[in-house]
Amino acid sequence: MFEVSRIPPAPESPLSFAARIRMRDGILLAGDVYLPGAPEASDEAPGDTILIRLPYDKSGVYTFIPQVAEYFMQRGYRVVAQDVRGKFRSEGDALLFVNEVDDGYDTIEWITQQSWSNGRVAMWGDSYYGYTQWAAAASGHPALKAISPRLTGTALGEPVRRDPDSRTAGVEWGVTYLYPLTQFFDRDMVLWEPDWARRDFAAQAEEFMAQVGCRSLSYDQWYPHPVSLPRFPSGDPFAGRSVPTLHTIGWWDNCSPLSWADVERIESHPHWDAHHHLRIESIDHESFQLLDSDEDRVMDRSVEQIADLLPRTLDPALDFFEIFVRGNGSAADVPRVTWDLAHGDGMRDAATWPPTGVRTVTRYATDGGELTAERPAVPTTRSWTHDPDDLVPSTVPDAFAYLLTMPDEAPLGERGDVLTFTTAAAMADVNLAGPVSARVTISSDGPIMDCFVRVLDVAPDGTALRIARGQRQLRDATEPGTLEIDLGHIGYRLRAGHRLRVHVASSDYPEFLPQTGTGADPWAWGPTRLNIQSLVVGGPDAFALEFTVLEGDLP
Repeated sequence: MFEVSRIPPAPESPLSFAARIRMRDGILLAGDVYLPGAPEASDEAPGDTILIRLPYDKSGVYTFIPQVAEYFMQRGYRVVAQDVRGKFRSEGDALLFVNEVDDGYDTIEWITQQSWSNGRVAMWGDSYYGYTQWAAAASGHPALKAISPRLTGTALGEPVRRDPDSRTAGVEWGVTYLYPLTQFFDRDMVLWEPDWARRDFAAQAEEFMAQVGCRSLSYDQWYPHPVSLPRFPSGDPFAGRSVPTLHTIGWWDNCSPLSWADVERIESHPHWDAHHHLRIESIDHESFQLLDSDEDRVMDRSVEQIADLLPRTLDPALDFFEIFVRGNGSAADVPRVTWDLAHGDGMRDAATWPPTGVRTVTRYATDGGELTAERPAVPTTRSWTHDPDDLVPSTVPDAFAYLLTMPDEAPLGERGDVLTFTTAAAMADVNLAGPVSARVTISSDGPIMDCFVRVLDVAPDGTALRIARGQRQLRDATEPGTLEIDLGHIGYRLRAGHRLRVHVASSDYPEFLPQTGTGADPWAWGPTRLNIQSLVVGGPDAFALEFTVLEGDLP
């Protein structure tokens, strides 16, 4: 038996009044309406509205939406916080992602018909309630004047879909199939954990659903036979009317690959690109900062800590809405890119990302464990054993809160199944700003090989902070294959005396589902086998990393 706890909806805020908003199919979605001045100020003059659509309880403590709404009201905004379909007080099925375009449109339409609305709507929020903004924008409602999605992506949460014609694929997050079994299981928030030592997760999912006496519609949509239900009716979230966007990405957000994929897609749509403003901060998915004090690295933030968090989280959006919703200023007053140089001198403005003046620098691994500017002429092979019973452990208990614990990753390099390559110490500060990538030629004596590449900043005392990472999967791995692995983007100051180090491994568990060594489905598990994994170092297929350097000389 699993230990299962349910978190029902919290009491609705006394600062708001309840609304039930009818969708086009008759389903009623629950909203909290916050009006400046009084909870039921029906005679309030019409004004601008900020809409927040989320699945985590519009009244709950986890997302502290009542405090967010109060902060927005101080700037004169009306606020509507809404439980998405099937969650907490809203009717309908708890079905991930697929109803958010139409439900977003219908909610905005309802807002425009209220006496307290002047017909102008903005949206704000993180993660899934960043995704609902992309969905509402894709609906094309003309009243939506600006959005501020943070730490999210249009492909948020989507399981890895393997192209049968390709040897490569992504590596599946461990949380992918758990999300519809917990946060999106039914109306409440349902909390439980599988036995991570068993690894027969599909069987444990069935045991859990048998225990609670019902099934997850979203889980059954995805596993074991995926049903394709389109998230975006047009097929492309950026095909229609564009909306001015303040798009926030965190350097340490585990969802940032989804954000950067959207940036790339937006660049190919000129009408969206013209209104796209990028903000990049030294934060993770839970908005912990790189330079937070030890006292602020707590998951359960106090009322005072939340109050301190709100200005840096909300003020950029409010400044953006002042121009694009209220018309107080010009679009030219808003930088196209605002970014944080971690360990540098704070936020910078730029006309483009990467900023002008950057150059690409390549470093090559050597058989002796170094990273150098010269590619070794003679190819060699470095090998290690992938043991499904002794996996490389993930370094944080919660992948969404990396900066909560900010672990020292140096000890992982002492394992026999982690290859380590290190540069010389930097003679002076080096500012990195832009994409990082790796080129690997790998093989295995097993059918499928996952390859994880991590870039670390090694301090003079030997401790190491992860600053970039990426992973890809090679199928038919008994034949060598060359992979280009995207390690994301970084804005980071490598300080004098520090070194860059790279870790290469074939597991990162439980953040990512591990390979069995036999080709069996990692979610279902099954028979396992040791695999010998290999990486080519030197020669024409050399292991190489490309960094984007803005200032200074990389060692």
